[in-house]
Amino acid sequence: MNKKIFSGVQPTGNLHLGNYLGAIQNFVKLGKDQNNECIYCVVDLHAITVKQDPKLLTENIRETVATFVASGIDPKKNIIFNQSKVAAHAEAAWIFSCVARMGWLNRMTQFKEKAGKDKEKASVGLYSYPILMAADILLYDATHVPVGDDQKQHLELSRDIAQKFNNDFNKENFFKVPEPLIQKEFSRIMSLRDGTKKMSKSEISDLSRINLTDNKDMIISKIKKAKTDPLPLPPNLDELENRPEAKNLLGIYSSLKNINLDQAVNEFSGKNFSDFKEKLIEVLVDKLEPISKEINKLMSDKNYLNEILNNGYEKADNIASKKVTKLKEIIGFY
Repeated sequence: MNKKIFSGVQPTGNLHLGNYLGAIQNFVKLGKDQNNECIYCVVDLHAITVKQDPKLLTENIRETVATFVASGIDPKKNIIFNQSKVAAHAEAAWIFSCVARMGWLNRMTQFKEKAGKDKEKASVGLYSYPILMAADILLYDATHVPVGDDQKQHLELSRDIAQKFNNDFNKENFFKVPEPLIQKEFSRIMSLRDGTKKMSKSEISDLSRINLTDNKDMIISKIKKAKTDPLPLPPNLDELENRPEAKNLLGIYSSLKNINLDQAVNEFSGKNFSDFKEKLIEVLVDKLEPISKEINKLMSDKNYLNEILNNGYEKADNIASKKVTKLKEIIGFY
């Protein structure tokens, strides 16, 4: 069965190894499958749920596109565009905010995590952005959406909105109910400084992450300084569970080598971290150094990146504007 796939990445700068292994690497694989029609969106409307520097945001939009292309996403085969260019996203988001129920949004755990203790100071957009995410997906009749654990709830909301709209207006299958695409054999990538925290671009210390723009020397330095424990590497998965830093580094290795975590554990069982880190550095540099160099090269050609975005916008707008026009007709807008 042919799949229509939609996914997006926020242009907030410092895309890192976690973004690559958790999303972008999978985008590349999906985009190369001839049975898939893939739409990859730079979700800049989502980015402004927190304050952004306008000049930096413009640069980050281009850098996200450069990262897509440098990683292997073909802009001729796949649609790449930035969300704010296509007005239908904002239009549909308002309509969907009148379809969604407060109880649905109140169950979203990610808002509670991102807003923290002082949620009264969080933007309304941070609270309601899962509705915009639903618009992103449903406007393109996406059949499948790649999601990690932290986005499953948001996809469920998209499904609920699609089903409620179809039922409310007696329009069966007007909005397709999207299915999740769960990446197999992927270890969640954690901070290099604390194996209990997710690798994040917002972490103050740059030593906590491998950025996709890092050069070979930076990768070597960060892995050598990555936190470990004093014991040799464990002989089995059970012993790995209580050793978060070891689990994280082995998870990175297994994801890059495309092997099971238990295979990585068996490969390095009883060895010390210094030997293991040398192997990890080798696979990291082999995978990321070409991407880093290509990102830097592409960032020097703004006209090319703008051309990708403009071509993608025309294709995306052609799909989304037609869908939102039909949507407004169903509602009764004149």
